[in-house]
Amino acid sequence: MSVRVSLVAAACLCLFPTGCRDTAFGPEDATAIRSVMDAQQAAWNAGDIDAFMQGYHQQPDVVFTSGGKIRKGWQATLTAYRKRYVEGDAKMGTLSFSGLEVQGLGPGAAVVLGRWELTETPQAGHGVFSLVFTEVDERWAILHDHSSSE
Repeated sequence: MSVRVSLVAAACLCLFPTGCRDTAFGPEDATAIRSVMDAQQAAWNAGDIDAFMQGYHQQPDVVFTSGGKIRKGWQATLTAYRKRYVEGDAKMGTLSFSGLEVQGLGPGAAVVLGRWELTETPQAGHGVFSLVFTEVDERWAILHDHSSSE
């Protein structure tokens, strides 16, 4: 087992002491992760921020970095999304992902690289992201999200 895989497995055990698996990352895992992202995109485009947030682990260890800010925790991430895209005159717009590359890091862990584009909103823009997904209790979700604008 490589050092990287060992560290990812150890991180998974530390963050989620139960529910991590010990089988290798496979094509079905990449498909499951893409399904999470498809569901997030559909939820966003339907204006459903709560369904969009189901793509993240609902844990205080979730990290979201964007716009030079680091937010920790699922609730802090939801609050930031609501403030920017839902409250007041904000409009969620239309979100699309492209160029997705899913790379397994070991049992129950993967990194996704890709591009995002947001249109039809005053907050329109585009950029790149890297997401760390982990699988806990047979559910893939985002543990770490780093998104930047171009």
